[in-house]
Amino acid sequence: MTDRTLDPIALEIAWNGLKSVADECFISIMRTAFSTNVKERHDHSTAIADATGRLVVQAEMALPIHLASMSGLLEGIVQKYGDTIRPGDLFLANDPHVAGGTHLPDINMAMPVFDGDRLLGFVANIIHHADVGGAAVGSMSGGLDEIYKEGLRIPIMRLYSAGTLNTELMELLLLNMRLPDERRGDLNAQISACRLGVFRLGEMIANLGSDVLAQIFDEIVSRTEMRMRAAIAKLPDGEYRFEDLMDDDGCGTLDIKIALKITKSGESICFDFDGTDPQVPGNFNMTWSATQAAVCFGLKALLDPEVANNQGIFDAIEIKAPAGSFVNCVFPAAVAMRANSCQRVVDCVFGALAEAVPDKVVAATNGANTSAVFAGIDPRTGQAYVYLETLGGGMGARATHDGKDAVQVNITNTSNLPVEAIELEYPLRVEEYALVIDSSGAGKYRGGLGMRRVIRPVGHVCEFNGVGERFRHRPWGLFGGCDGAAGRFYVRGDDGTETQLAPKASQVRLAPDAAAVMETPGAGGYGDPVERSREAFEADRASGKFSERWLKENYPQFAAPARVAG
Repeated sequence: MTDRTLDPIALEIAWNGLKSVADECFISIMRTAFSTNVKERHDHSTAIADATGRLVVQAEMALPIHLASMSGLLEGIVQKYGDTIRPGDLFLANDPHVAGGTHLPDINMAMPVFDGDRLLGFVANIIHHADVGGAAVGSMSGGLDEIYKEGLRIPIMRLYSAGTLNTELMELLLLNMRLPDERRGDLNAQISACRLGVFRLGEMIANLGSDVLAQIFDEIVSRTEMRMRAAIAKLPDGEYRFEDLMDDDGCGTLDIKIALKITKSGESICFDFDGTDPQVPGNFNMTWSATQAAVCFGLKALLDPEVANNQGIFDAIEIKAPAGSFVNCVFPAAVAMRANSCQRVVDCVFGALAEAVPDKVVAATNGANTSAVFAGIDPRTGQAYVYLETLGGGMGARATHDGKDAVQVNITNTSNLPVEAIELEYPLRVEEYALVIDSSGAGKYRGGLGMRRVIRPVGHVCEFNGVGERFRHRPWGLFGGCDGAAGRFYVRGDDGTETQLAPKASQVRLAPDAAAVMETPGAGGYGDPVERSREAFEADRASGKFSERWLKENYPQFAAPARVAG
């Protein structure tokens, strides 16, 4: 290793060069993937790691929840394969219990970067695949009570050895997944992005030299840790507590408690989940890596949103989560819907630190990762299809602004799928795509509204699976702000009937004479509603997002309609 001192300008140029590599790999996947979940919704991530498996750079549009997943894979590769890693190898895995993943649909890939015989690092990526087999179409249904039912489990394995594809492994993967042609297309997108990343890093090695690049990796991680610790030091010392409840696990367990105690002293901070309920039969459990990603996001968002997403954040904090608990489950716990639970952990971090940084926190968001899966046989082609989407909802209000409406929040960073993409790709008609009127939590600043999708199968009978959270326990407000509205699923028949569905709705038969209605939760308000400005109130009235009844109930100080002159 060279003793050369890196000046700030050179380091910043190299840092931006690494980010551009990760971003280019991200865009490559987006443009070459087959599934709408990736090419339209961008449910994927890319990253670069050093030779020890420490994550160094994550793409700008990557998902925070994927941070720890990729880190777990990379550490596992180094531990399992060590000195046998060769140029041209490509590793993949998805298992949350033996491969550092967070749920089975997220297939991780990583490819080593060499300079001659010297291993310098890895390029890695994740795609959330629309189906990886298992008992339910889409591998994301509620009610699954063990990991075996959720899909194909992949330990860390070589898909390519020194540039040669393991065709038998590829055949095994595709045989156990629905829509194998789509799966092959998404897997190939991941493979090509790995190769692109290796090529681009090779160009940086040629320009900078391997010693300097390795030193840059070290500097980025260590400076991230230093910057994070400096932000932590600004928090008031003390103990902060918060508890929240998950609605249910889809298998009969209600009101699952997440308990968090945060202890902060100087530059040190500890997140202790002692008192959290044990792991549950249903598939909302969190692995250690999922909890780690949620905690790191929550703290980063409050203290230093611009700091890099890498190993330095992990190194700056301590997490205690009892093994076998809901936030650190053990085999054979089911985990497919863990994103909903991650959202609740972020809410707990915000709730606990609200008194410490009231100007930084947001009220409870929609607190979910509301998912919808439609599956059937396309009457136009006779081929099977699976449409998977996770739906946005309300974002919590802040100290100075209203929350945003119908967006993905916190640890997810995906897009709402355009109506045109749904109707072009699938035999489905989107009859409504709208905001849920009155779903906001009132306050000095109001929470965001949830969204409604109404979808009908065209010319066939399909299966609908939906999973929602914050359908019973509404998103809470802060400092006098009101709770946001809960979400709900129901089927609307052409005869005018409405059939309410469970929050974890599984294998619902949907015919062309009915439509599935998905309404996601809103979000909590911030501050006492009596402090809302007249200007903001009149903007709400003019927006069409709120009924006169809701406005009168929540802002009685402005209840009388404006008089018409003359």
